Amino acid sequence: MASIAPQAAPAAADPGRPGVSVPSVKFLGRDLTASIVVFLVAMPLCMGIAIASGVPAEKGLITGIIGGIVVGALAGSPLQVSGPAAGLAVIVYELVRDQGLSALGPILVLAGLVQVAAGVFRLGGWFKAISPAVVHGMLAGIGVLIVVGQFHVLFDHRPLPSGLQNLAAMPGRMLGLSATNWQATEFAFAIALVTIAAMLGWEKFRPAALRLMPGALVGVVAGTLLSLVLGVDIARVTVPDSIVGAITPPTAESFARWLDPAILASAVAIAFIASAETLLSAAAVDKMHDGVRTDYNKELRAQGIGNLLCGFAGSLPMTGVIVRSSANVQAGAITRLSAILHGVWILAFVAALPFVLTQIPMAALGAILVVTGWRLVSLKHATHLFRDYGVLPVVIWGATLAMVVATDLLTGVLVGIGLTMLELVPHLRRLRLRVFEASEGDAHSITLDGTATFVTLPKLSDTLDRVPHGTPVRIDASRLDAVDHTSAEMLRDWFQRRRASGTRVEITGARGRIATLAEGTRDQK
Repeated sequence: MASIAPQAAPAAADPGRPGVSVPSVKFLGRDLTASIVVFLVAMPLCMGIAIASGVPAEKGLITGIIGGIVVGALAGSPLQVSGPAAGLAVIVYELVRDQGLSALGPILVLAGLVQVAAGVFRLGGWFKAISPAVVHGMLAGIGVLIVVGQFHVLFDHRPLPSGLQNLAAMPGRMLGLSATNWQATEFAFAIALVTIAAMLGWEKFRPAALRLMPGALVGVVAGTLLSLVLGVDIARVTVPDSIVGAITPPTAESFARWLDPAILASAVAIAFIASAETLLSAAAVDKMHDGVRTDYNKELRAQGIGNLLCGFAGSLPMTGVIVRSSANVQAGAITRLSAILHGVWILAFVAALPFVLTQIPMAALGAILVVTGWRLVSLKHATHLFRDYGVLPVVIWGATLAMVVATDLLTGVLVGIGLTMLELVPHLRRLRLRVFEASEGDAHSITLDGTATFVTLPKLSDTLDRVPHGTPVRIDASRLDAVDHTSAEMLRDWFQRRRASGTRVEITGARGRIATLAEGTRDQK
């Protein structure tokens, strides 16, 4: 029998846990501080992602405001922060290039309706069934496209139409630099290098007292100050004098484009990818704290309402964003007030100080996105897949990445999902999973019979999530024939959350991956 023993209880009650009474002043103080940190992280990213999407910077700021104030108030993941995401920059860039900026509003309205419907019909759990290899392969492909596209912005040039064209043109940009005749290109590249160095250097050597100061902000400030000292004529951010003037609602005629199959396909693609990225981020946020778990269907509805509003405002699509969300948790946020306030600070800043934003060089924002994109290409995740689950998940990851770069996001995701089906082949004779629940004294008993695959993951996940918080759990896995890597990852996360909360989990009859997961979680420090 494998047993996951509880850790010692913390000395003081955790204010993030449900049912813990904390003075409201303490809530306000910690949420207020966290909201300022998230605001400082979000500002450069909102503008940079808008530029990478081929739209004006203020479009990203509007999405950040809606994501904070509206979605923050409605979210099913209270500590998650929503706004424009790098994961959608590539698909929006292609849409604006091919369909025009006027098509973005109707597409987002339709995508928002799809997300709201998915939440209403309780489809949120099915997004958890998407293979982690597919999701991380998609994010890695997006990261590659962002790097090769924003690489050209470092030289004060616009990205080329496709990822492969951007990749092919990269050597020419470097060879075109002159060491003796400095023009706008050379100055922009120097500013970009200083931005990257300042960002990475700050993240590595920042003093403990300023650990919450985001490296992206330091990088942008350093690049901007250098450009002002040099006094060079390079491309800078443009924003309107009034944020209200940046709101461009779609016209009644533009909604007629819903009849265009290309528009419909784009709306469904954005809804699917935004939902998958949001729920992936929410799952990651859940690992960072032991408070309220994410209500996936409520989160989908909130994101749908947010994208509806973004569509009517003519801004960028939104998702839950892991960079801002992790900053929120690490800064000590307790409630959703932090996410809401960060949207208020963005609104106040762009309303009162828009002239400050116009001093930021485009090359500095491009540099921030190059680092952000590079971090999405997580080879560490591919190594983890190979070590724990073998070759096939790595092939799925690599194929998804390659197809996203060579074709488009939706094709890459569909290819990855198609390859995931291969994991079902060895179990075609017994795909069914039966789950039995019972109460045994003060413990909750779960018996698993059959094969745990991504097809049955929603049922298994719902069963585990129904176990009351703090209740000991006994799992009988003696009749569990096999577990695919998608279900194994979900079980790993669940085991870790239970252990972190101090709850005992006993597993009998475990073998194969389940035994490895149980032992690995028990031995984890």
